[in-house]
Amino acid sequence: MAEALSPEQIEEYLEALDGWTTDGQRIERLYSIPHVQGAAFIVHIAAVQNDFGHHSDATLGYKTVHVSISSSDIGGYVAEHDIELARRIQAIASAHGAG
Repeated sequence: MAEALSPEQIEEYLEALDGWTTDGQRIERLYSIPHVQGAAFIVHIAAVQNDFGHHSDATLGYKTVHVSISSSDIGGYVAEHDIELARRIQAIASAHGAG
């Protein structure tokens, strides 16, 4: 079972992930992206999540995609695999024009 990261550990990891923030219970990122490209980005996020075996919330808005990640198996807190999922999402963002 995964272990929750401390707020300090989360902040340290997020220093390497541009634009990601935390409230201590989840990590989040709001991407700016045109609507249709945002829909494609969400589909790609879903494929990454499926391959990784860990899922997040992704919401399509007008010119935005909001991603929120936490681990339900540890009470909705952030674990190392949440950070890894954020890294994987970050790695595909630029291919979709998300910034």
